[in-house]
Amino acid sequence: MQSLRDRMRALGQELAAREAEHRAALDEASRRALSLRAEVAEALAGWREAVSTAGAPQLAVTLGELRPDDKHVRAVEFDLARGRHRAVVTVKARGEVTLVGPFHAGKTEGPCKSFPFAAEDEIRTALGDFLERFLSEAATP
Repeated sequence: MQSLRDRMRALGQELAAREAEHRAALDEASRRALSLRAEVAEALAGWREAVSTAGAPQLAVTLGELRPDDKHVRAVEFDLARGRHRAVVTVKARGEVTLVGPFHAGKTEGPCKSFPFAAEDEIRTALGDFLERFLSEAATP
């Protein structure tokens, strides 16, 4: 009888072999996600400067690190948070950026908007709208 360890090793090898063909696409998704995260970080630097200068440090927002997506095996994500308010940027290996939220932690996620990688101008415009919506909702008592 095969040991549990050996069974899991065999399963790991099988699934890793299946996923290996998606490595290049996942690497590209990660590169794009890092670029978007850097853009969001720069935007939030302006936000922090404005709310600090105005004496409202309670409006501080946390920008999460890039990590594997919570729902999709072939995607990466980063999030924004302030209190219970959340927003997520997901970049999928299939060539798509999805903006999720804003929403409240513990509640149903949404709304979502997805864009193909090639729609760079649309992504930038939607990302600005997305950040404005998140920051406005997160700053509302």
